[in-house]
Amino acid sequence: MIDRTQFGEQLREIIAATEQKIAGYEAAAAPVTPDDSIGRVSRMDAINNKAVVEAALRTAKRKLQRLKAMEANLDDPNLGLFKRCGRPIPMGRVLAMPESPFCVRCSS
Repeated sequence: MIDRTQFGEQLREIIAATEQKIAGYEAAAAPVTPDDSIGRVSRMDAINNKAVVEAALRTAKRKLQRLKAMEANLDDPNLGLFKRCGRPIPMGRVLAMPESPFCVRCSS
């Protein structure tokens, strides 16, 4: 089983890092104004980059929601068990993807 105190601390660190990423993505996803004289090709690159950053922002926000849900369930007696099959989650997996409640086999 996992050490809930240690896991809680690591989870909060991951949440803080994800929140920082979100703040950076939000700053980078600012609208590309047509008043900037950056040239047609550069403007197209900026618009493309903005789309990529917006996709990363959506992914990070979904991850943050799942992380916060896991943080809210730190007292759950089933913490450390996959939701569908009930097998123990390896600690490496918990730290790499704490927001994922399913093992590879169950998620397929």
